[in-house]
Amino acid sequence: MESLTASALHGVWATVLLPIRDDESIDFDRLAVALDRVLASGVHGIYTNGTAGEFHTLTEAEYDRLHALVAERCTAAGMPFQLGASHPSGQLSLERIARAADLRPCAIQVVLPDWLPLGPDEVLASVERMAAVADGVPLVLYNPPYAKTQIPPELFGKLADEVPALIGVKVPGGDDAWYTRMADAVGGRLAIFVAGHTLASGYARGAAGAYSNVACLSPAGAARWYALITSDLPAALAFEERLRGFLDAHIGPLGRAGHSDPALDKTLAAIGGWAPIGTRVRWPHRSVDEVAVPALRAAAEAAVPELFIGP
Repeated sequence: MESLTASALHGVWATVLLPIRDDESIDFDRLAVALDRVLASGVHGIYTNGTAGEFHTLTEAEYDRLHALVAERCTAAGMPFQLGASHPSGQLSLERIARAADLRPCAIQVVLPDWLPLGPDEVLASVERMAAVADGVPLVLYNPPYAKTQIPPELFGKLADEVPALIGVKVPGGDDAWYTRMADAVGGRLAIFVAGHTLASGYARGAAGAYSNVACLSPAGAARWYALITSDLPAALAFEERLRGFLDAHIGPLGRAGHSDPALDKTLAAIGGWAPIGTRVRWPHRSVDEVAVPALRAAAEAAVPELFIGP
């Protein structure tokens, strides 16, 4: 698969969610069904092993089996794909990066080593080492709000200066001042990806795309929303307001009750009903009870019916 560049990295990318059996093993048959449906949805690409993909729970054998499946299906379909090689251990992350690079994805997603906070020089050393191991495959760096090391715009600029293999970042975004700082520091050398439900407002201020929780709810609907963002931004912003209202009113309480982000993303997929994924997440995290799904689906269909039109 052809490598991505910062200018080519854009749009809505859908994650690979893990259907989990009662014994906590991955149901690869159901996973393949879900993957095929995402491939047909119109999203711009597929990625693995973000937070929603529960990368921190995978054994190395599961990691390899998942990536072999995704690489095979995406290559056959001509779908751009990124492989997540993240691990809280930097050493294990390097091993995962090397194996991911053998499959020649469009990019490899990574996080910084995460047990201790890193200083700026350690951040640079981490990304440089990861890029060297990636063997020419570009990198995308995840820096979520719960990472111990938070990277300011100016340090992203230094990374862009010194690690040409880094083409994109996944960040929570910020206010107008933050986007101005990012533009000044990065100057278009990194594609900025934000949370899926903030894509229209992020796009208006310079974001290129989203590794999208909205695609968990509806891959096809998320792709349609991106088309609206690029053709009628005011209408897309109005949609975002309704979407965020639904999430605040109905998904936010689940998070405040202690459910993790993977549990919330799988709940969104269950609400969307587009694949047999289920709401179960792996230990030690709590799963959302599927009995809650019908009422949540009704609320979603009332708030954002556009997501549920068509396949």
